[in-house]
Amino acid sequence: MQTFSDIISGYFDPELALLVVSMVPFIELRGGVVLGAALGFHWLEALVICIVGNIIPVPFVILFGRWILDFLGQTKAFGGIVKRYKAKVLSKSDVIHKYGPWGLLLFVGIPLPGTGAWSGSVLALLMDLRMREAIPAILMGIVLAGVIMTLGSHGLLGIFEMM
Repeated sequence: MQTFSDIISGYFDPELALLVVSMVPFIELRGGVVLGAALGFHWLEALVICIVGNIIPVPFVILFGRWILDFLGQTKAFGGIVKRYKAKVLSKSDVIHKYGPWGLLLFVGIPLPGTGAWSGSVLALLMDLRMREAIPAILMGIVLAGVIMTLGSHGLLGIFEMM
């Protein structure tokens, strides 16, 4: 029986698979790091590819996300979904109001459901944060999430053994 990692590596370049998985909303770097471990990547190589993949959509989400959300929010099919999504994301804005960019870093960096680079980017645009503040905070959050997920995927001792 073929495993998931066999299927992925048989049809896609493994590095490209990690990069793309890390760009997908809701999966992001968290899924990419786990996939990298399943595909047998060295932890550092997987981490770097996943960080790059996860940061790629961030400026585009911040630049064009408001327009897309406003457009979809005006449609019958997506209006309610967009309204609920905005409310859910904005409900998590207290940490950013309290701690500023450090709060955004923690929001992106602590790997919990509903957090991550995509949600952090949407939160930044809904709160009208400047890109020069938002992008570095989101990038550092991505790195933090990557380290946490790598430790979880490989184990602390496993990383030292693989160095």
